[in-house]
Amino acid sequence: MNKADCFHLGYVAKLHGFKGEVSLFLDVTNPEDYETLDALFIEINGQLSPFFIQEFKLKNKGFAAVKFEGVNSENEARILLRKNLFLPAQILPPLSGKNFYDHEVVGFTVIDESFGEVGIIETIIDLQVNPLIQIMNGSKEVLVPLIEGIVQNVDRKKKTMTIKAPPGLIELYLS
Repeated sequence: MNKADCFHLGYVAKLHGFKGEVSLFLDVTNPEDYETLDALFIEINGQLSPFFIQEFKLKNKGFAAVKFEGVNSENEARILLRKNLFLPAQILPPLSGKNFYDHEVVGFTVIDESFGEVGIIETIIDLQVNPLIQIMNGSKEVLVPLIEGIVQNVDRKKKTMTIKAPPGLIELYLS
């Protein structure tokens, strides 16, 4: 599996018990959407390796206790610590309108209704309290809060996102 065809699901956060169980952090909006996973990919030494899930228990705040097939000791599980988790992007249902997956809009051009073209989306910084759109304008970074009413349109064909940033915010970064 190629990483470019996948989306980042989260990472292996810590050990969970002594029989190879681990605790995953699911860096997604709705962790409960992933309760029925039977497999995922873990990035080890730059390669995505498939791991089959034997047991999955969703905890709170995006964490899940997981037992992978073939990982039966604390030492085997320790190798997975801090490793990134991926799933194929094709399993995601397509979104439309202003709804988007974070990974989907990376590389889109951002156009503000007042300012005009702002720059290119580098990433969505998914902070729980205040998610941000990180936009690069040359070497200058622009951070726009991803709050209700900011995103006006997502044009997947043209690869653009139209926003309505708070007055003066873009000028603060680019002046």
